[in-house]
Amino acid sequence: MKYIIAIIQPHRLEEVKEELEKAEVHLITVSNILGRGRQKGYTEVYRNAREVGLLKKTKIEIAVNEEFVQPTIDAIMKGAHTGRTGDGKIFVLDLHEVVRIGTGERGGLAIG
Repeated sequence: MKYIIAIIQPHRLEEVKEELEKAEVHLITVSNILGRGRQKGYTEVYRNAREVGLLKKTKIEIAVNEEFVQPTIDAIMKGAHTGRTGDGKIFVLDLHEVVRIGTGERGGLAIG
């Protein structure tokens, strides 16, 4: 089992969701976040002081069984890619345990 976290441009969320549906990945969590990467945010000058701001981003979190790891990564990359700096990142983490609260199911069964 893996836990996939993707940070993408907010305007690419619909495309990513469409690609995930095609890959039969239906269970996702989406959050609006702030951050900066190689873009280095945006710069504002306020009262003669330079201030670096954070950019709006979207975070997608998905727990998948092993056979869905690569299809999930491929779907996110296809939906989020624009070719410009700031397209985002995908993090893949080992997921040691999952428990479905309502039924008590564990592991891969609890994911979906």
